[in-house]
Amino acid sequence: QVQLVESGGGLVQPGGSLRLSCAASGSIFSLYHMNWYRQAPGKQRELVAAISSGGSTNYADSVKGRFTISRDNAKNTVYLQMNSLKPDDTGVYYCHAAYRSTSGWGQGTQVTVSS
Repeated sequence: QVQLVESGGGLVQPGGSLRLSCAASGSIFSLYHMNWYRQAPGKQRELVAAISSGGSTNYADSVKGRFTISRDNAKNTVYLQMNSLKPDDTGVYYCHAAYRSTSGWGQGTQVTVSS
C-alpha cells in the first residue's frame, strides 16, 4: 500500500493560483499512475487531472488550460498547479496512486476559492 500526503491547499481569491503537492512513500513511485481528484460539498468525487508513468497527461474539461499536473520522480512527488481559480474549484483535493494491484489515497487538502 502506498502512503500519500498532500499539501498546499488554502484560501485564495478568484483568479488566484495555488500549487498542490503530493508526496508518496516507497521505491516504485516512477511506475505509479498518479491522479488528482476533488470533491465539492454535496457532490461526487471527480477526476481533475492524471499523469501516467511515462508523463502523459489528461484533464477534466472544466480545468483544461488552467491546471497543470506534473511529477518529479526523484522526489516521489506529484504536483497540481492551479491558475485562474474559480469558486467552482472549491473542494477537497485528493491525490491517488495506482500501479497494478497497488493503490492508495491521500487524506485530502482543502481548497477554497472565495472573495
